[in-house]
Amino acid sequence: MGSYVILGTLSLFETIKYFRKNSYVDYKQILSSTVSPSISIIAPAYNETLNIVDNVRSLLSNHYANYDVIIINDGSTDDSLEKLIEVYDLECVDCLINEQIKTQALRAGVFKSTNPAFEKLTVIDKENGGKADALNLGLNMSKSDYVVCIDVDCLLLEDALQKMIKPFLETTKTKVIAAGGVVRIANSCVIKNGKLLVVNFPKKLIEKTQVLEYIRAFLLSRMAWSRLNGLLIISGAFGLFDRKIIIEVGGYDTNTIGEDLEIIVRMRMHMEEQNIKYKMAYIPDPLCWTEAPDNYKTFISQRNRWTRGTIETLRKHRKIGLNYKYRLLGLLSYPYWFLYERIGPPIEIIGIVYLTTLVVFQKLRWDYAFVLFILAYLFTVLFSLVAILTEEHTFHQYKDKGIGYKMILTVLLEPFTLHLLILYAAIRGNWDYLFNKNKKWGTMIRKGFQKSKVNN
Repeated sequence: MGSYVILGTLSLFETIKYFRKNSYVDYKQILSSTVSPSISIIAPAYNETLNIVDNVRSLLSNHYANYDVIIINDGSTDDSLEKLIEVYDLECVDCLINEQIKTQALRAGVFKSTNPAFEKLTVIDKENGGKADALNLGLNMSKSDYVVCIDVDCLLLEDALQKMIKPFLETTKTKVIAAGGVVRIANSCVIKNGKLLVVNFPKKLIEKTQVLEYIRAFLLSRMAWSRLNGLLIISGAFGLFDRKIIIEVGGYDTNTIGEDLEIIVRMRMHMEEQNIKYKMAYIPDPLCWTEAPDNYKTFISQRNRWTRGTIETLRKHRKIGLNYKYRLLGLLSYPYWFLYERIGPPIEIIGIVYLTTLVVFQKLRWDYAFVLFILAYLFTVLFSLVAILTEEHTFHQYKDKGIGYKMILTVLLEPFTLHLLILYAAIRGNWDYLFNKNKKWGTMIRKGFQKSKVNN
């Protein structure tokens, strides 16, 4: 509870500071500048036929002067590539790729559009090697100063690159190596031609609770870690990186399923070992919208994978834990992540087993247990309500009447629904990591975004 209070308080002050500072920023200058740093948007795609056309359109609609889009078709077995070829007038071209990082071979090759309107778009078709391998091929292909690594199923808002590049431009004494942005859930939202038109609150409970979880995590946690310069993860759905640094450390690790966490830890280790002053930035604006699992099976599979990825990364880089040579990274970020993300779920299960044992043998002090339960429940509810109030007084994405009451009801139900699912998935992840030889990345079944019914 103490750690949550501290992180929440720091996040609130950092959010207020961001809004005050940002009120003086003229993003039109970044938009119109011809000397803006070059950015490549790298988006791996595997069987994304439902959303691929709209999502690529959203990536091509960014209000930024100097960027290009690289779509990596990672051995898809559906008609994703055929759709892209047809809609964007693509043709196969001869192209030299600087293989700084080893990747899987090309399949159909490199495609560029014959339509000048899509000159920023490059599509690469390769043999399946997983998300990390696809991102590495994009890094080889890019010639830009910075790269955005994004899930192709995400919708990027038009001003996302302008806001994400700002920390790199305004910091001179400290090298910014990466920046992350808020990811929001687009389930039930209305999409048209790759643009987010209407933000709706989902109808399914599992989707509602994930909306709440994302708001709480991004607004009341990562803002604080950004303030402390202790961020240990930038969402794999959307992050901006210094391309030179990410290549220096060898690109994404293809032997882990938690590549988004692992690459951040490795980049930070690299900077600490080189004794270079650096920071990881974080932008609280909702810049990226993604489709979240809408059924329990897919959700549990996703969180199982997150757990295994966390275990792999913490084990691989265990030398930094409580190691003063890595300063804040080793003395605070790593121990906190290990305590709460790694061993937190097993400890909770042990507590449940112990509580059950006390009940069976009639050794439980019911008065104490009841007070502790109420205390924990009320704290959880209060913390979530603070997250909702922060959202309402800052970005206020959910504007329809009555959504506030639905959010409050979701807050009351979440500890008995989503939290139990997350706990189950985490235990499954621990078990699979230790005893299951099948450690695949897994698949995310897409349902596709809701389309606008407005006539063209």
